[in-house]
Amino acid sequence: MAAKSREECLYLAKVAEAVDRYSEMLEFVKAIVFKFSHGQLTPEERSLLSVAYKNVTGQLRSSWRSIAHIEEVESPKSTTTQRERELIRQERTRIEREIVKACEDVLQIVSTTLIPAANPGDEIVFYHKMKGDYYRYLAELSRGDKRKDHAAASLDAYKVAYKLALGSLEATHPTRLGLALNFAVYYRDVLNSPERACHLAKHAFDEAVAVLDQMQETTFRDSLLILQLLRDDMTLWYKEIQERDEQEAKVQEQMAA
Repeated sequence: MAAKSREECLYLAKVAEAVDRYSEMLEFVKAIVFKFSHGQLTPEERSLLSVAYKNVTGQLRSSWRSIAHIEEVESPKSTTTQRERELIRQERTRIEREIVKACEDVLQIVSTTLIPAANPGDEIVFYHKMKGDYYRYLAELSRGDKRKDHAAASLDAYKVAYKLALGSLEATHPTRLGLALNFAVYYRDVLNSPERACHLAKHAFDEAVAVLDQMQETTFRDSLLILQLLRDDMTLWYKEIQERDEQEAKVQEQMAA
């Protein structure tokens, strides 16, 4: 580690982000966490930590989805040998281990260092949201009891974060809106409940739109972007519910015929 001060770590983290060196970026921000900050990060440092972990895990999660798709497509083929199927499975398992390691790393830092030192309001909500996010990522690739445990831990973290957000942040605050978006995704992707996802997203969207004229100028762009994402997701989820209901109705008609 060449950096000798908090300021140097911060500068190098931003340089690493600019050149897409997210693993190095993460190391510089972690140095701030453990060597210089006593777990109390500035909003800029907190954002850099989130960006670093998001990109490190995001690349891995994208690879995992790709290899899982290859496995799904190739395994049933008669031309795919048993050895080839095993090689694909081994690669998927290797990527899963890397995701688990990265997620457990961020959860350890957030749970044992950042949350205990966090101030009320935006900061504490931000960290509990991160906790919910990374347990959600673990749930996505887990199976059986592990999936249930990770899903339950994610739900608990999101509930704590949302309760804190409702009591301390404005309806248009980007952290509160981002939390609502990710919590809704949890209901859709982990619990397979687009209805609950739509309900939560619509509640957050409507509350924010009702006080849009009070939105802070400094966070206007971020808040507006998340509102657009909420609207887009709701549109997809409502369509999904409609198509599912129509399919179920067809099945019922066929059974009654």
